[in-house]
Amino acid sequence: MTPANPYFLAALIIVVLFFHLDLFANLFNLSALKPQLPEQFKDVYDREKYARSQAYTRETTRFGILSSSISLAAFIAFWFLGGFGYIDTLTRSLGHNEVITGLIAVAILLTLSSLLELPFEIYDTFVLEERYGFNKTTFGTFIIDKIKGLALGLALGAPILALLLFLFDKFDHAWLYAWVAVSSLSLILAYIAPRFILPLFNKFTPLENGELRTAITAMGDKAGFPLQEVSVMDGSKRSTKSNAFFTGFGKNKRIALFDTLIENHTTEELVAVLAHEIGHFKKKHIIQQMAFGILHTGALLFLLSLFLESKQLFTAFAVAAPSTHFAFIFFGILFKPVNRIISILLAIWSRKNEYEADAYAAELTGTPNALTTALKKLASDNLSNLTPHPFYVFLNYSHPPMIERLKALKSHAN
Repeated sequence: MTPANPYFLAALIIVVLFFHLDLFANLFNLSALKPQLPEQFKDVYDREKYARSQAYTRETTRFGILSSSISLAAFIAFWFLGGFGYIDTLTRSLGHNEVITGLIAVAILLTLSSLLELPFEIYDTFVLEERYGFNKTTFGTFIIDKIKGLALGLALGAPILALLLFLFDKFDHAWLYAWVAVSSLSLILAYIAPRFILPLFNKFTPLENGELRTAITAMGDKAGFPLQEVSVMDGSKRSTKSNAFFTGFGKNKRIALFDTLIENHTTEELVAVLAHEIGHFKKKHIIQQMAFGILHTGALLFLLSLFLESKQLFTAFAVAAPSTHFAFIFFGILFKPVNRIISILLAIWSRKNEYEADAYAAELTGTPNALTTALKKLASDNLSNLTPHPFYVFLNYSHPPMIERLKALKSHAN
């Protein structure tokens, strides 16, 4: 590990540069907060609630800056003190093959990272979210979620990582085999997740017969999208925040409404929200995202294969000998600039898709005002930031700012 090593310099510049990029974006976002309530939200916010939403943005942003600062300092200290080299020496001394050695090394790093993040997660859940009336998670639920997440990671993540390590250790052009394997597994998981994985964390109950079910069924038939299953998810088990989502494909696709969403919205508004989710499917956004994900995975694995034999890459992190598992980790650090560019482009694409889904919902239901009202209520219930800074939006927002969405919907009402 020497400053003359180009990988060392590149990695150090990247982690510091991207920390400051996010820092400035957050500071700009705080500076964009304005005490005047936007005119179009006066029917869902009063002065006190709007001030509360801004306080929530300030506190969560400052807490995010603090946690990312500590994480950066911990990472650099671990790196400069030879932490990667120590773990490499320790795991190799156990005498296992490359696959088992890699699994143990990655498990140690993930454990250290999780332990560092745990106090921040606890504070965020039980202090910040509690202070603003969002948290409904008990400490027991929090612990059980962690145990389930760990079990799921071991059951799914470990075999996938083992397969990748085996392929890269044994085969030429391993990235191609890995691409086929990972893509196939991703499609399988996307198919089975609604039935077997999501229910591990939340209870999904079929929407009962009644006015809402009748209205939703009629809307689905009008869209040529038979809704075999609309589920109610017990989101209130963990938070008062509300949402709806579409997941899966084929016979296992699922549209789910948070129970908090149903409690706070009218039938007309809920139908508009579901029409928006159907819009993503009808506009082929789901398929496009899956296709891009597969291509992105292939490109990543190919580029990764170019780094595997670079001795300087490993000495930059004080690791004596090349290994596939550390190549994965170090490549992830060096790839951050490209990954950030891709994430920005994906965010721009996602915002375009949200506008299209809004327009589809407005056209399908014939009542743009219903979706407008639903979105305004969601912003109010979730204490959303109504005036985000454009630079912060550019870097981070997968959905357009709420005011921009309302302007676009207003055009469909005319």
